[in-house]
Amino acid sequence: MKQTDRQHKGIHHISVLAGDAQRNAEFYVQKLGMRLVKKSVNQDDPGTYHLFYGNAEGSPGSGLTFFPWPMARQGKPGVGESVAVGLSVPSGSENYWAEHLESAGIRLDTYTDLFGKKALFFRDPDGLQLILVIDERVDSIPHWEQSSVPSGAAIRGFWGTTLRLNDHTATAAILKELFSFEETAQDGRSRLYTTDAPIGGSVILEEADPMPSSNGRGTVHHVAFRAKDDEELESMRQKVIAMGMQPTAHIDRHWFHSIYFHTPGGVLFEIATDGPGYAVDEDADKLGQKLILPPWLESRRETIENRLPVISV
Repeated sequence: MKQTDRQHKGIHHISVLAGDAQRNAEFYVQKLGMRLVKKSVNQDDPGTYHLFYGNAEGSPGSGLTFFPWPMARQGKPGVGESVAVGLSVPSGSENYWAEHLESAGIRLDTYTDLFGKKALFFRDPDGLQLILVIDERVDSIPHWEQSSVPSGAAIRGFWGTTLRLNDHTATAAILKELFSFEETAQDGRSRLYTTDAPIGGSVILEEADPMPSSNGRGTVHHVAFRAKDDEELESMRQKVIAMGMQPTAHIDRHWFHSIYFHTPGGVLFEIATDGPGYAVDEDADKLGQKLILPPWLESRRETIENRLPVISV
């Protein structure tokens, strides 16, 4: 594969279960300075929000999305799932973030080295493990000008995610053969796989013994990887089948087209196209300001709106 192709490979978005929608929005927009790029609903459960946060453009590689269920129990991540989300911030911003997290009332769990990168570990209000990774590769990526965080420190997109597995072998093969990742480092039972993408280009495979776990708020629902277009999506779908897994048919998510499949290690993966993108139904400068429904749910707008709590940021 050409090097330029590997620059467009990696994570598309990551979707997480949350609790209270207002608390979630306040944390990610007001405290972390991310942009709410789409306020919509769970297409499989339209009475529930689906909130999309991202960088200035809401580009692939930056979409951290949440399904808030106010009555959801506390989740406990285990083996066979994503257990941490890494967000890239510009070089030299570590002191700002350490001070900002403290002033915002967010407990910093640890400040350490992550495969040669400075990294700050903390959790969101629902217990999701977040990592701010200092990465000079994102210095030139535009920041959201209305962010509560200054330009020199603003989150630019994903650094990556950590997948906890009993055995890394099968998932490593998927990362390499399907998504163009390469193993670039190892630290104990953890291995780092990367592409050349400046955002979303890192996945850590962490081997661990079985442990108790439960679905609930603060746990990752799925990790989505990028496909250029529908043609590449179908090509990748055929590769998934050839590798012995059972992907879904193409699903129209309005802002992208997707397939889903479970890996042998238990993680739910999605492959999502880069387009049409979040600006297909809103002006780029007004993303996330109002409830947007896909066309097939528009006739149910009044009913849906009456079921959703009001959120504001």
